[in-house]
Amino acid sequence: MNLNQVTVTMPDLDEGWRFYCALGLVPIVDTRPNYVRFICPDGDSTFSLHKGEAAGNGTTIYFECDDVDTQYENLVAAGITFSSPPQDQSWLWREAELFDPGGNRILLYFAGQNRINPPWRIRPSNP
Repeated sequence: MNLNQVTVTMPDLDEGWRFYCALGLVPIVDTRPNYVRFICPDGDSTFSLHKGEAAGNGTTIYFECDDVDTQYENLVAAGITFSSPPQDQSWLWREAELFDPGGNRILLYFAGQNRINPPWRIRPSNP
């Protein structure tokens, strides 16, 4: 399986459009006020917003960047507010946290090889 897209709910797709464009996602579908879709600038994953009132509700979105600190500095300079600056985490990822206009939690992170191969990864047993 290959992940195609993640869709989150947001009350105001115009705000969401501006926010995710500022993060660097590239719009590919615009049927506002009900739906918008972006392609991530690296790879071919897509991310979409669907109009609705229930937002946030425990959703966390992870966007990996090669240089979290530079991305953070660029976004802060562009007026994006973060709830925490880049920090090294005990699970070996570097993360910066922010929230989109719909209340969805976003983490910009860099994990490198630890993204799918952390030291504690489950290894297949040999029969």
